Amino acid sequence: MALAERRKRDTYHHGDLRTALIHAAEVELTESGIPNFSLRRVAARVGVSHSAPSHHFGDTQGLLIALAVRALQQVLASMQVRSETETDPHERVVASGLGYIDFAQAHPSMFRLTFGSDMICGSPELDRASEAAFGHFAEAIFAVSPDEDREAHREKVYLAWAVTHGFAEMLLAGRLDCLRDDGNARIERMYRRAVTALL
Repeated sequence: MALAERRKRDTYHHGDLRTALIHAAEVELTESGIPNFSLRRVAARVGVSHSAPSHHFGDTQGLLIALAVRALQQVLASMQVRSETETDPHERVVASGLGYIDFAQAHPSMFRLTFGSDMICGSPELDRASEAAFGHFAEAIFAVSPDEDREAHREKVYLAWAVTHGFAEMLLAGRLDCLRDDGNARIERMYRRAVTALL
């Protein structure tokens, strides 16, 4: 295939090639993991030349950062969906945290990439997505005690985040499987007790 024809295919084969590549990259990440992640296989999944991903993302790290941005946007959406109907400030914090845990269980590969990979750094877009997700959780906690001083609030946010992330990691590692006799209801009760005790 001539170079011009290949470029045309890479540009127009999909209405939004960048989005198609990100979707394919998520599948590749889930199936292969970070160490074996391959730009060539991502391109093959979409049906474009192996050079197509580099046009949009530069290199492997660039595509993984785009995936992490997508993951953080999904984390925020999951937190918002869980918490949007809650009117009690304490329950909004709990619901937001459960949304974070929901995402971890539904997308473990994306979760581990975003919160556990040293390849994900140095991107303003990633920083903005992270700040949006973290900010949602922080604002929910602030609403519980709006008159609290800034440093006390900051400590609560990090403590609650640590508990939330810890629950997510333990669930992914199967450490809480012994508590799944009634689905996630018991685990959610435990999480609620842990987080509300901090607030």
